[in-house]
Parts: sequence; structure tokens; C-alpha cells
Amino acid sequence: MSKNPGRPNPVAAAARADRNRKIAIQVAVAAVLVVLVAAIGIGLAVRNSGSDDVGPVPAVATDNGAIRIGQPDAKATVRIVADMQCPVCQQFEADHAELLRESVADGTAAVEYNIVGYLDQMSSTEYSTRSANASYCVADTGTDKYQDWLRLMFQQQPPEGGAGLTDEQLIAIAQQAGYTDPTIADCITDRKYDGFVAAKSEESLAEGIDGTPTVFVNGEPVKLTADPSGQKFDTAPLAAAIQAAAGR
Repeated sequence: MSKNPGRPNPVAAAARADRNRKIAIQVAVAAVLVVLVAAIGIGLAVRNSGSDDVGPVPAVATDNGAIRIGQPDAKATVRIVADMQCPVCQQFEADHAELLRESVADGTAAVEYNIVGYLDQMSSTEYSTRSANASYCVADTGTDKYQDWLRLMFQQQPPEGGAGLTDEQLIAIAQQAGYTDPTIADCITDRKYDGFVAAKSEESLAEGIDGTPTVFVNGEPVKLTADPSGQKFDTAPLAAAIQAAAGR
């Protein structure tokens, strides 16, 4: 029994504080996990130094490196810059997945997913880059299951500071999402698109993007806010931007 029953337990208090962190606070700082942007940019530049050749270019990638889902003639285009290691990107996906799926399904919007490799320093295996590479590996074989893959990836997001998911786990998630093309496994293990990931991540930083998630609709930034509970995102800002861009 404690000799000081009335004394607060600082460890327990810290744990409670961590559990009760609000997305509102995270959103307010905007670049939630992407700190030391200059260092990230330097790291990407070093990775690309000595050659202008970024290696293989994914056939599915748009000019800005995004993976586009939806009708080519959709009036609204939602661009999401995200890192698979970013917990707030995980929360964004969980809160906005239904809106994005419905917008694609009814032709209101197309969605462009820019999966970047900003947060390699948050794992011991460059998980951000490896997962971004896996994104291109699966999408190059078809985009009809891509949003399913994204959902599963975020559901199984590894904690920061660890080793990240293994290549075998990345391959298993692809298969779980319905991606069975045998070329995907080699693409993941060979890290086929690492150079392209680094180049497009660096381009996005040069564009002025300094945090994830960053969201645009028809090129205009969308300010992300928390709902009244402070525990998740308010989907209204993005929904309103999509409707306005689609002229509805």
C-alpha cells in the first residue's frame, strides 16, 4: 500500500493526458508529425543526390505523383497529401473514408492520393518510403481496390519509433485488399519506386506543403478542423468544398 495515498501519480497522469490528447490540438498545429521540415528536405535531397534519374516511374502516377481514383471528368478533384506513418493521416482516413468513397462512386469528385515519404525517421526501416512504394506497386495493377488497400494499411499502421510493417506484412495486406498480381511482391521487396517517392516527396516540400495530411479541392487548400468532441475530424469543411467545386 502506498505511503502517500493522496499524492498524484505522475506516470498515470501522463498516460491519461496522452490518451486524452485532442485532434483539435493536433490539427491546430497543422504539420502534426512533420517537424524539422528542413531536415526532411535535406534527407530527401541526399537520397536523390548525384543523379537526375529517379528510377522507374509508376504508370499510374499523375504529374504530381498522385494516384487518381474516380471519373476523369469529375468536376471536383480532391488531392490528399498523406504519409502512411502519420497517425493524424490515419484519423483523417477513418473520418473521411465514407465521404470520399461516396464522392467517387456518384461521380461528384475524383480523389488524388499523394502518398509521401516524409517520416522515415519515425521508424528504423524507412517505413514511410516503403509504404509509399507499396502504394504505387498495388495501384499500378489497378485502382479499383486502392481505397480498400488504403483503409487496411491505416488500420494496421505501426507505432512510431518501431520497425514498421515488414515487406511480408505489406504483401499480405495487398492480398487482403484483393491485389493478387504476382508482380506486387517483387515490387515491394525490391523497393522499385523508392527514387520516385523521394523525388515527389521533395517536390511537395518545395511546393510549400509542410505537413500531413494536407488537403486541396481543385487546387485550393481545405482547412481541417475537429468536430465538437475534439476527438475526430469534422467532415463538413471537405464535404462543403467538394459540393462547391462540383457546382452542387
